[in-house]
Amino acid sequence: MPDHVPADLPDGVSAGPDRAPRRLLDRQRAAAAAAPPSDAAQRRASLRRLDALLHQDGDRLHAAVSADFGHRAYPETVLAELVPLRAAIGFALRHLGHWMRPRRRRVAWSFQPGTAWVLHQPLGCVGIVSPWNYPLFLSIGPLIDALAAGNRVMLKPSELTPRFSARLAELLAARFEPEQVAVVTGGPEVAQAFCALPFDHLLFTGSTAVGRAVMRAAAETLTPVTLELGGKSPVLVAPDADPVRTARSLMIGKLFNAGQTCIAPDYALVPQHRLPEFTGALLAEAARLYPRIADNPDYTRIISERHLDRLGHLVDEAAERGAAVLRDPAHQAEGDRPRLSGRMVPTLLLGAPDDSEAMRDEIFGPVLPVLGYRTLDEAIALVNRRPRPLALYCYTDDRDTERHVLRHTLSGGATVNGTILHCAQPDLPFGGVGPSGTGAYHGETGFLRFSHARGIYRPGRISGFTTLAPPHGRLSARLLPLMLGRRRSRPAS
Repeated sequence: MPDHVPADLPDGVSAGPDRAPRRLLDRQRAAAAAAPPSDAAQRRASLRRLDALLHQDGDRLHAAVSADFGHRAYPETVLAELVPLRAAIGFALRHLGHWMRPRRRRVAWSFQPGTAWVLHQPLGCVGIVSPWNYPLFLSIGPLIDALAAGNRVMLKPSELTPRFSARLAELLAARFEPEQVAVVTGGPEVAQAFCALPFDHLLFTGSTAVGRAVMRAAAETLTPVTLELGGKSPVLVAPDADPVRTARSLMIGKLFNAGQTCIAPDYALVPQHRLPEFTGALLAEAARLYPRIADNPDYTRIISERHLDRLGHLVDEAAERGAAVLRDPAHQAEGDRPRLSGRMVPTLLLGAPDDSEAMRDEIFGPVLPVLGYRTLDEAIALVNRRPRPLALYCYTDDRDTERHVLRHTLSGGATVNGTILHCAQPDLPFGGVGPSGTGAYHGETGFLRFSHARGIYRPGRISGFTTLAPPHGRLSARLLPLMLGRRRSRPAS
């Protein structure tokens, strides 16, 4: 796909040359300076235009995503991208008036009479860098929050989804002026130039390694950043968990989008004495969900040959170091056909060493290490020895166990007796902690993320501050000790 863009950027769709994103940002800044911040009606109109785009052109966007993947199951695009996005827009439309309302704050007695409040105002120009695995959800999701907060936005989708990026640029350009919303396409060099721009806020979703580079680039311009990264999200199966019900729920989340999900279950902790029962249930559920792999329209392809090779190497390395590689016999019988079709057979790794690549790196595919534990506290300690994950999943029907696990662990988000579903809740913050990210968005949290909380104070007609102005005399001598909580004044030194 051609990367060159005319100098005047007529459609608000920029690509290729390093200076093109900067010219686009300058245009957005000039437009922001020339107009007052958008009011609630204007923001709702922008959100409705986004909703119309998803409603009218959702199938075209799916077709582009599927073409980039080689094949992406249509229900997955609907369930994981279109439905949550439209729910998020509806939620924002219902609550925007409340979010925008000035919020009263208390005034200390020593500053009475007076009034204090917080006014949330747009930051200005927001940059969004989205990844390839859920290109629609992770582009439009933060765009919803940024528009609700009244900002102008530049989007940089992944170069690994060029058809989707081009389609998104076309559809957004048909509904928004480039001074309000624009898409920048291109390769890594364009992404580097994009992340170095002096945005008022930059949101990046991607790997931890690239996130470090993004933060370094943003530091040069003092651009505040929100990083949505990844990591190894654990599944803690409590001793009371039902194996069949747990296996079904776990494998639905693990194999969704062929495991190419930043909050996919990345390893499972199972009571040692129940390992055979649980691994059997997991494999049976994988076969039930996907009776065949190679030509199954419900099963998504791995995004590229390079990623497929990486996953194969990860399994081979674990096997060489003593891990048992488990696959359902029906899947195993397909031989090399899944790989030739760009797909990977669902695979369990039993007993992968702690320092193996499968237990050290984020997997991002249909491979699940399964480890045994003796006590629940041992499992919690294993989770806590690792960097804090983006998500944690706990399976238990016992509320005390649930509270114990959630209290003694820390993750960006969590789902109990399920996987990945917390991300789709429009009123829950979504974000990482520590190595899995910094900052959160979605719903009101996203509105606040892309707003400046401006603190404002108005003194009353009588102000203690002016009353106690110099020259200081008897009144100051009486009042100052009271303000300090003393009965009388201390002599000056």
